[in-house]
Amino acid sequence: MSDFHQNGNVATLHNLRTQSLAELSYELEIFSQSRKITLILPCLFSELEGEAMPHILEELKKVPYLHRIIIGLDRADAAQYRYACEFFSALPQNHIVLWNDSPRMRELEQRLADIGLAPNEPGKGKNVWSCLGYLISCADSSVMAIHDCDILTYTNEMLARLVYPVANPTFPYQVAKGFYPRIGEGKLNGRVTRLLVSPLLMALKRVIGDRDYLDYLRSFRYPLSGEFAMRTGILPDLRIPSDWGLEIGILSEAWRNLAPQAVCQVEIADAYDHKHQTLSEEDASTGLSRMSTDICKSIFRKLAADGTVFTFHVFRTLKATYYRCALDHLDAYYNDAQMNGLKLDRHREEQTIELFAENLMRAGQIFLENPHETPFISTWNRVHSADPSFLHDLKAAAAADLAEFST
Repeated sequence: MSDFHQNGNVATLHNLRTQSLAELSYELEIFSQSRKITLILPCLFSELEGEAMPHILEELKKVPYLHRIIIGLDRADAAQYRYACEFFSALPQNHIVLWNDSPRMRELEQRLADIGLAPNEPGKGKNVWSCLGYLISCADSSVMAIHDCDILTYTNEMLARLVYPVANPTFPYQVAKGFYPRIGEGKLNGRVTRLLVSPLLMALKRVIGDRDYLDYLRSFRYPLSGEFAMRTGILPDLRIPSDWGLEIGILSEAWRNLAPQAVCQVEIADAYDHKHQTLSEEDASTGLSRMSTDICKSIFRKLAADGTVFTFHVFRTLKATYYRCALDHLDAYYNDAQMNGLKLDRHREEQTIELFAENLMRAGQIFLENPHETPFISTWNRVHSADPSFLHDLKAAAAADLAEFST
């Protein structure tokens, strides 16, 4: 069963539980004989010591169809990199740990800085970008999947359902986006999607009018999920955001590069829980406060690139409209939670909406003051054009790090 409309919405593929994991894995094994599949895991060293990552590792050991696993490791010193290599050595698949903080990697980053193409800031976006560069340098995979490393409820069935739409050669999809209910410990989660993205998109529609791009984003059930699968042919021209707008940025890139018929969302789990970010009301540079600002900027930049004119008065109207829409959404979420026996703190939720409304204005002010800001990391096509040997040297540096520290 799928939902599809011709107004810019994407196809929705449901998990009807009529096909077992064994059957899915068998089909994926067949597909992978001619369409190799690589998994990317962007992680912090601290996640290796958490509750989620050891469980994810045990689940991945059972996956027969993966050709390669690329682990992007951030915030690790030499001893921690050595530990990570040992930690992931239990994987039966071909795999490599990219030590993003190694001296060799920093030399390569400086090489890019010298020609003005280095990523602006560290973080998940830069980690994912480096892993994509390594994958492109290998030139042997047709399908790439990526998911977060803090998923407490992870099962390898999530991965199978995520990659199936783009691995199946009879399907037209180039990009698959995972979705799932955000419920955990008796609470309704997913605050940024529920209280920021959904009402913001509705408010934008009311303030600036109909836009196909807004319809496209609104068609995703969980646009901020960190679970994607893609066919690798689109990766060299993919612009990766360096800030917290990564997920929205990738969806925007799919909108820029592909027809809606080539994008789908797929239900990958009945329940999903992960490490929750703090709201960080006192510090706008961290937590959900930083995330909300970056997400707003990402959406504003895309709309401006498509011809929307923003002014201070537009943002002031947008803030008021967003606030009203968010409160209306909260009423519905509260009723939904009550009906299903879930907890929802209305006072705390309204405080969150107030913070997001202020951050919406902050994002608008930043946009107006610096409309030419380009927070995207250079595409790998551009890097290759400027430095044709860079991808080869990236792959060699990763291999040299592994040879030096993994023994």
